[in-house]
Amino acid sequence: MKTLITLVREEAAKRALYRRTRNEIANLPRSIALDLGIFPEDADRIAREAVWG
Repeated sequence: MKTLITLVREEAAKRALYRRTRNEIANLPRSIALDLGIFPEDADRIAREAVWG
């Protein structure tokens, strides 16, 4: 069984990964994002799905 501290650390790491992923997507040049088939406005949703499923 995981301890509370382990769970908090894991969630903090996931949150940091979410923020990094979201920022990278949101800051892509629009032309590159559209070439990849994504909209920078969807950065929150895409990052959330990537980190938490």
